Order: sequence, then structure tokens, then C-alpha cells
Amino acid sequence: MLLFGLNKNIFRFHMGCLLAKGWQPFNKKIMQKILIIINDAPYGTEKAYNALRMAMTLQKEHEKVDVNIFLLADAVFCGLPDQKTPDGFYNIERMLKSVIQKGGEVKSCGGCCKARGIDELPFVKGVQLSNMVEFAKWTVECDKVLTF
Repeated sequence: MLLFGLNKNIFRFHMGCLLAKGWQPFNKKIMQKILIIINDAPYGTEKAYNALRMAMTLQKEHEKVDVNIFLLADAVFCGLPDQKTPDGFYNIERMLKSVIQKGGEVKSCGGCCKARGIDELPFVKGVQLSNMVEFAKWTVECDKVLTF
């Protein structure tokens, strides 16, 4: 049988080559990796809040999304536990826990933590102290980077 002017066996061979190189058929959903970088302190501006809102929405609305969050500069304070906020005010700790509970990974820059004297303090469960090597690895491995 001819398909698109090709013999069926030749077509299968070409499809096998494409699949071996990572090509995916249009109807097959593939996991998309998204890296969210937060640079600002947890409170003051709403950058951390908006970054975590985005992460939570991605996890809720898209089942084929892998969300990683890297905390840089003053954002390393987002990873500290026991945050007390007024009733009705957003709480970064609770939002981080929600992202982690749904499979997101959160890492905090070790150099940034050390510079701020918090590298030996406990972090929210699931927030890992990290480094620029892991940050670079996450950046190279992801499909999209969002910076807040």
C-alpha cells in the first residue's frame, strides 16, 4: 500500500526515526517543565504572591505541567516557616506548601541564604537549600522560565 507516495514499510521506518529523535505525535500530550524564579521578599511587593499564584494555577489547570520554583536574593525569606499574616491576607508559606504538596519542587539559593544569615535556620518542609549548579541545571532542563 502507498501512503503519501511512500511504501508502508518506508513510512514506518521514517516514523521510527522521528520517534527515536524525540518527536511526539500531535495528539499525545507531553509533560512541560516550567521554572519560576522569585527574586523579591515574601511581603512588600506582590511578586512572590503572583509567582505562587501562577504556580498554583498551572498545577490546577494543566495536568501535564511540572513546576519548579527557585528562590533567589530576598526571596529566600519565602522559605522560612511560621509566617504570621493578618486574617484575610495571603500567606507565602501556605502557598509554597500547596505547590510542594501538588508535586512542585522548591529550592532556595544557598549563597543568598548564607549572605542573609539564614542558611542554618529550618526551612518550610520541602524547601531545599541549593546552589547555582542546580539552578543552572533546572534552567537548561526546563521548557519555559518565568521571572518575578
